[in-house]
Amino acid sequence: MIFTDQLNNAIELKSFPKRIISIVPSQSELLWDLGLREELIGITKFCIHPKELHQAVTRIGGTKTLNIDKIRLLKPDVIIGNKEENDQTQIEVLQKEFKVWMSDIYTLDDSLSMIEGIGELVNKKEEAKKLTTLINTSFEKLKYHHQTVLYFIWKKPYMVAGRATFIGHLLEKIGLKNSITEINSRYPTLSLDDIINLNPELIFLSSEPYPFKEIHIKELQKQLPHARILIVDGELFSWYGSRLTHSVTYFNELIETLL
Repeated sequence: MIFTDQLNNAIELKSFPKRIISIVPSQSELLWDLGLREELIGITKFCIHPKELHQAVTRIGGTKTLNIDKIRLLKPDVIIGNKEENDQTQIEVLQKEFKVWMSDIYTLDDSLSMIEGIGELVNKKEEAKKLTTLINTSFEKLKYHHQTVLYFIWKKPYMVAGRATFIGHLLEKIGLKNSITEINSRYPTLSLDDIINLNPELIFLSSEPYPFKEIHIKELQKQLPHARILIVDGELFSWYGSRLTHSVTYFNELIETLL
């Protein structure tokens, strides 16, 4: 059997994998939700959902700091990763020894394609299709809100999500206009002066990867007194697996607070 990943790599398997390692949190949760409770043998320390998964499955380092020796000991049939979230050098090492299926996510359509592609890879095609149908149906109920926004993912230095990111794509689907206007922007670093000059109407401080708190709202509010500043659930803006089934409900509730 030959499977093609989202980087156009061909993965040849003699049978459906029975020993799977996932090195991306959102994709680990997806595999668990697809029913791969026995097959999933390795995850990263950041694969925290669901709690049962985090407690039950062997952890093999961080997304960019994989313990390759530990992976070798687990002898996976396939490793499932992501271009952005994993370190390219480590992926290249793994590809020399194992079958590695890689995702590459920029849009909702990319995420749906990933879910169905992984479903085919792990013999859960019907379950994956039901999931993508549910996600598609939920996004038909998405409300819209039109304001300019900066979405912060990091502090010291300040980093924000640009338009050429999955987060940026979801912001646009909501109807928000990213204050970072460059179409190919990924995660630009901004000075405080840059932020003030951009003068966004909304600032979203993500709960991850940097754990923004109320104190950070107060710090920025002093510099941008007219902006609405909120802490938002970073997982529901950036996890592109089965967690997307919850995103629209959260987005619609968020929009209600802005009205």
